[in-house]
Amino acid sequence: MVVNGEMPVLPSSLNLHVLSTVGFMCMALIVFLMRARAAKRPATVKRILMPPIGMSTGFLMFLVPETHIPLSFALVAFLVGIMFSLPLIRTTRMEVVNEHVYVKPSKAFPLILFGLLVIRIVLHDYVQHYISVLQTASVFFILAFGMLGTWRFAMYCQFRKLERQRPWRVTG
Repeated sequence: MVVNGEMPVLPSSLNLHVLSTVGFMCMALIVFLMRARAAKRPATVKRILMPPIGMSTGFLMFLVPETHIPLSFALVAFLVGIMFSLPLIRTTRMEVVNEHVYVKPSKAFPLILFGLLVIRIVLHDYVQHYISVLQTASVFFILAFGMLGTWRFAMYCQFRKLERQRPWRVTG
């Protein structure tokens, strides 16, 4: 659309790529800080399951036709997300302290998070050459959801197992 004889300035895909990379780096930092803070409080079902539940609202993006991707892309992205969750699952341990379940801080967590960030940036750079920016966002949202959802489900299972083993548990 031309306004006053001038073409509108649209963000280039390079700027969007840089913006999304910076955004993902900020999100990774937030995740790291939240995880460090959460390790100081007892784990609960709500604290474990709310992040993927909250993130699931992002699926509303698919109401916009430009974000639609083939089902095969979504399936591959979800499976890659599951693969990305495996190092997080392997290094996330819970322990009972003073009759409460806590997530045990892992020294490997920051390194794993940084490694996943690097892999994500490389993959994003590759994928964006073949599909639109909005479709790339869709693919990487599904990947992130697959990773977070799988990791949190594994945490939930570990939490429930510890809860069942607690000798002080009230039976009703």
